[in-house]
Amino acid sequence: MKKIEALKTVMLTEITKVNSLAEIETLKIKYLGKKGEIQGLMQEMRHLSNEERPQFGALVNALKNEVETLITQKVDEFIQAEVLNQINAEHIDITLPGQNLEVGNQHPLTIVENEICELFESMGYAVVDGPEVELDLYNFERANIPENHPAREMQDTFFIDVERLLRTHTTAIQTRVLEAEAENLPIKVICPGKTYRRDEDDATHSHQFIQIEGLLIDENIKMTDLKGTLEVLVKNVFGSDQEIRLRPSYFQFTEPSVEVDVTCFNCKGSGCSVCKQTGWIELLGAGMVHPHVLEMAGIDSKKYSGFAFGIGVDRAVMLKYGVNDIRSLYTNDTRLLSQFKRFD
Repeated sequence: MKKIEALKTVMLTEITKVNSLAEIETLKIKYLGKKGEIQGLMQEMRHLSNEERPQFGALVNALKNEVETLITQKVDEFIQAEVLNQINAEHIDITLPGQNLEVGNQHPLTIVENEICELFESMGYAVVDGPEVELDLYNFERANIPENHPAREMQDTFFIDVERLLRTHTTAIQTRVLEAEAENLPIKVICPGKTYRRDEDDATHSHQFIQIEGLLIDENIKMTDLKGTLEVLVKNVFGSDQEIRLRPSYFQFTEPSVEVDVTCFNCKGSGCSVCKQTGWIELLGAGMVHPHVLEMAGIDSKKYSGFAFGIGVDRAVMLKYGVNDIRSLYTNDTRLLSQFKRFD
């Protein structure tokens, strides 16, 4: 009995003095392990009489339970202390100023392209895409620009081989649509996409730019239909106070052809250095689809007519938002992009 009391005193003293989980684990093995001190006491029972064994066994079990309880309490204390230390180490001071996260914006080119496409979709036009690597047949031949035509020199094309090229205009999408839908008239499509020309990049020119072209083919389509459509386009995209002016021009795809001017965004038509004192700024080209273009697609030009127009999205963005260098639209400068409202 004295041995049990002595061991109990030593064990309790050691357990109260431990300073870490590692130390308490060592004590647990020392006293409760298979070869530990308490197990050693249990082996002493073989030297006792039958009358002494029950009392001795009860005392040893009581000691064992007390030690287990104390060790468990110590383990819990150390674990709680570690958790508390971790919480304190990871504490966030909510009084400190936060860090603003930069939120992305739609690119101005995307904004204007979507505005135009959504406008024409509301008028019953279908948005149609086409390949950027195009065949000479659809980019030039079907657009009424045969081989050796001077207009090919004006567009300074990126050729891949004798038959394939990077499309120089989205008219190529229109010529494909004319061929594919010749038996399903009328045709009402809007054709957005990237185009490529071997221009020297400067403030107003880029070797890559975005075009949107519109095409309508039906019976009894006239120039007045084209003018009305362009007025809707300009007033919806650039403002209800904008006016348009049509000037005679020449394009191979259309006849007659016109250049379309809009009221100067800077002086509102009174004349300034931006519009060279004319009060007008050139915006896009348009015209009635050439009869030969219709015939090449298998459409009866005596029964059907139509109009087409093409607008450069880059130029539209520059005019609408006052961007004075087209290269700014392709340099991913966040100072430019951050000026545009986020569209969800």
